[in-house]
Amino acid sequence: MHGPAMSGWLLMAMCALTGAYCLLRTRAGTGEERRTARAEALMGFGMAAMAVPAAVLAPPAWAWAVYAALFGAAALRALWFSRRSGHHLHHLVGSSAMVYMALAMAGPGTAVHGGHGSHTMAAAGGVPLLTGLLLVYYAVYVLRSGARLIPVAATATGGGVVTGGPAPEGWAASPELALACRLTMGISMFAMLLTL
Repeated sequence: MHGPAMSGWLLMAMCALTGAYCLLRTRAGTGEERRTARAEALMGFGMAAMAVPAAVLAPPAWAWAVYAALFGAAALRALWFSRRSGHHLHHLVGSSAMVYMALAMAGPGTAVHGGHGSHTMAAAGGVPLLTGLLLVYYAVYVLRSGARLIPVAATATGGGVVTGGPAPEGWAASPELALACRLTMGISMFAMLLTL
């Protein structure tokens, strides 16, 4: 790595690719799966936009308010849909974390965007206790998601392998890729929170 700009570019690319894959996932699955994929695509693209290095694009001051409003609406949507699925609680935490980071970047003392590697702020960049709690949440989430990607030995019964159901249709419906994308976004969120 060649300094903060390189890490910002890598983070931006990872988040954009993850958002694009999640957008592809909106074409298949049940209504709940498509809703989840849309929320994850929004998160991926939003994180990619926030990770663009300042040397390329320093957003205007009002951009942080737009981020906060957009992810505030996404948090309310996640809260509403959390009645149906517990995974939306994770979306609620993620959207709230994005609101928190946008407000921290818009706060007084913000010198430049660039961050997630090159933000400089007069204060700590946020409330240290809240930042710490979010870091712990995402560390646990990343470790848990990573552990779920570890293959489990298949159980052989009478010459056949029990897989637990029919294979998904196409790579866009692959549960392993969806989990890998969630892992990527969790790692990216952790990295972004570290820079506050």
